[in-house]
Amino acid sequence: MTTLEFFYDFVSPYSYLASTRVEAEVAKVGGSVRFRPFLLGGVFNATGNKAPIEVAAKGPYLQKDCSRWAKRLGVPFAWPARFPVLTVLPLRAAFAAEKLGKLVPYSHAMFRAYWVDGRDISDASVVEEVATKAGLPGAALIAEAPGYKEALKAQTQEAVDRGSFGAPTFFVGQEMFVGNDRLDFAVEALASAFA
Repeated sequence: MTTLEFFYDFVSPYSYLASTRVEAEVAKVGGSVRFRPFLLGGVFNATGNKAPIEVAAKGPYLQKDCSRWAKRLGVPFAWPARFPVLTVLPLRAAFAAEKLGKLVPYSHAMFRAYWVDGRDISDASVVEEVATKAGLPGAALIAEAPGYKEALKAQTQEAVDRGSFGAPTFFVGQEMFVGNDRLDFAVEALASAFA
């Protein structure tokens, strides 16, 4: 149990926030991170959960809370003009990036594109451009993305079967932690595996 699994969706602001520090925090205790994209909408559908933005009282709070977190972490953050967006395409393309051993830089690039630059990552031309600028073959990733439909569904279902109901979800072995604010607990659990 020296690996922390990080399930995320690019549409999730808390997944973005977690992505800015998960590798560094896990490295402090000598562990590794396995990035695992999943479809948050699929998780919500399977569990009956709702996105915070769908609850009237949570919408304005969500934006303030994320801004507070970004300030605390010292990372750039800007609420995108289009929220939410459908992330099926960039998530499927993430599997193609993973096949090339480039899932992590691809994921960071997509998170930045949406949560810092406000780009519409549901648009194939944007995904291609962002991936290409990150040093990946953007056109090839887009072309291959449809072939990863079942892989994305399976990874999403795996997370649900293991208890996930939101994003980000972290696993240390079979122990689950949900939410950016639970990352510290997940890292503590990982550290105890080395004791």
